[in-house]
Amino acid sequence: MRVLHFFKTYWPDTFGGIERTIDAIARSTAGLGVETTVLSLSRKPLERSVEFHGHRAVKARLDLDIASTGLSLGALGQFAREAAEADIVHYHFPWPYMDAAHFLVRHGKPSVATYHSDIIKQRALKRVYAPLMQRFLGCVDSLVATSPNYAASSPVLARYRDKLEIIPIGLEDEVDAEEMLPASLAMDRPFFLFAGVLRYYKGLDVLLDAASLVPGDIVILGSGPLEDRLRRRAQAERLTNVRFVGALPDEEKVALMRRCCAFVFPSNERSEAFGLSLVEAAMFARPMISTEISTGTSYVNFDGETGLVVPPNDAQALAAAMNEIIRAPERAEQWGASARRRYLDLFTAEAMGRRYCALYTRLLTQGRG
Repeated sequence: MRVLHFFKTYWPDTFGGIERTIDAIARSTAGLGVETTVLSLSRKPLERSVEFHGHRAVKARLDLDIASTGLSLGALGQFAREAAEADIVHYHFPWPYMDAAHFLVRHGKPSVATYHSDIIKQRALKRVYAPLMQRFLGCVDSLVATSPNYAASSPVLARYRDKLEIIPIGLEDEVDAEEMLPASLAMDRPFFLFAGVLRYYKGLDVLLDAASLVPGDIVILGSGPLEDRLRRRAQAERLTNVRFVGALPDEEKVALMRRCCAFVFPSNERSEAFGLSLVEAAMFARPMISTEISTGTSYVNFDGETGLVVPPNDAQALAAAMNEIIRAPERAEQWGASARRRYLDLFTAEAMGRRYCALYTRLLTQGRG
């Protein structure tokens, strides 16, 4: 079975949450007989069309990027050629260009769209885009939400209950991965870890607001658009318990994940639709602190069972949860053990791969019928 994934960007150009999800789907379905190609846009399409983790990552030229929407004149022809060779076309929403390409190319293959997020930031453009979006979502053969929480809270998905199913994002188990902790990363007291791209919806200003109320260290792992501003703010306010370590190799990230007293994830917008970093924390049996934004974050981190869930944009509540972790380390370790069990029950790559493969097979069978 040949599956074509279509999304605006992919490795090696970028490797964010949706890109990691596509990679995890490709890898977890490979052993079940699925051959994967991922078509995306790139400023350097020739040199960045590569083999990656056993599947093809091919590129069309990115001509223009407006409001986070990549546009390409040449992609339509390439999409048509790749779709002709595929049995299933797997879209990753949102990306308005993709919706238009679906109707312009008319490939005729069974199609599924994984619905990663509502459109949150571009509200004005959403009103213009809404008719195309609704037509696209109504046209694909199947829609996948990544958590029951998001399916229940999204006003868009409410229109398409008859074709919607839930497949949580899963990651390969790396609990036995090698680690390396350089002396520069050694900590003398309990520390909380945040890991992710430093974007506007991660709630990191709230985390800095909470820092002065917590008698422990906070390690911020990752880079992104807000990094420089956040560093300057922490320096100006003399938040000596906050450490920015930038992007790190996997073995150093693993070392920090294993040693943190808890994983903290203060996202404050629904753009944080799932929270793959929370899945990683659960994999490593770490207790978690996250926020209630009616998305998958509260599906991964189940309040009172795998950690604590607090209101968004509430530094006092966030600090109180962090202090509870410090005060009650035995309970925190119990939450971490529960997080590991929840990972094994719900969020493994193997389970995700089986469910997507079953969906692909059903769509093919329906198409032949």
